[in-house]
Amino acid sequence: MILTCPECATSYFVDDSRIAAAGRTVKCSSCGARWTALPEGAEPPAPKPPKSAPVAASAPSASLVDEVVFEAPIATPVVPRKAPPPRREGNGKALIWAGAAVVVAAVVAGAIVFRAQVVRLLPASQAAYAGIGLPVSALAIEQVHADAGFQGGHPALSITGQLRNQRDEAATAPPLRLSLLDRLGRPVAVKVARPIDAIVPARAVRHFAISIVDPPASTHDLEVSFQPEGKAAHVTVAAPTAAAALPAVPPASK
Repeated sequence: MILTCPECATSYFVDDSRIAAAGRTVKCSSCGARWTALPEGAEPPAPKPPKSAPVAASAPSASLVDEVVFEAPIATPVVPRKAPPPRREGNGKALIWAGAAVVVAAVVAGAIVFRAQVVRLLPASQAAYAGIGLPVSALAIEQVHADAGFQGGHPALSITGQLRNQRDEAATAPPLRLSLLDRLGRPVAVKVARPIDAIVPARAVRHFAISIVDPPASTHDLEVSFQPEGKAAHVTVAAPTAAAALPAVPPASK
């Protein structure tokens, strides 16, 4: 049977044979409380009537007090706590990567659709577009060379190159913008040259030759591009001159 302390509610296992039919005084080892334990199913004894005269207390005999002290309480069962469910991070990472892919795709699509505007702001990007098979305009600037020399007793740069028409129809060449750059890539002089014969036949090539007299001593590099429409060049070296027109080179026969 199981006995439970009425004071601290500690429970104990007890052999039924140790609890007599009349009950037995037991003591809780946890809190020291004493009470009368009765067999299972037995009714508590009726209270005794009060005595008329007090009787001197005497020491209880062993036959009157039979006390049992229980030392081993019933172990409280431990209920294991359920572990929290693992966080599902896969979906969040997938959404982040999907969003990044959408942003990259939008940027690439915008760079392709609006490549003319990109080249207008960044002329050097024209070569990158042409390298992946996306020409921005019908004309491409190729084989640019610069040679230092003298012209009329003054130092001069002789700049040559060619314009290639990449389409199956004639194209009109806009003015060429020649920028002299320092070691940090900053322009130190700009010259604009308009071709005398600006019409380039389909799939044909026209050569150009332009001279810049008295270039700045800080010149380190050269950039040749098409002059943006509606933009006036700030000429610091010489006024714009016309490029010498050379015969058109017909396309090579297949």
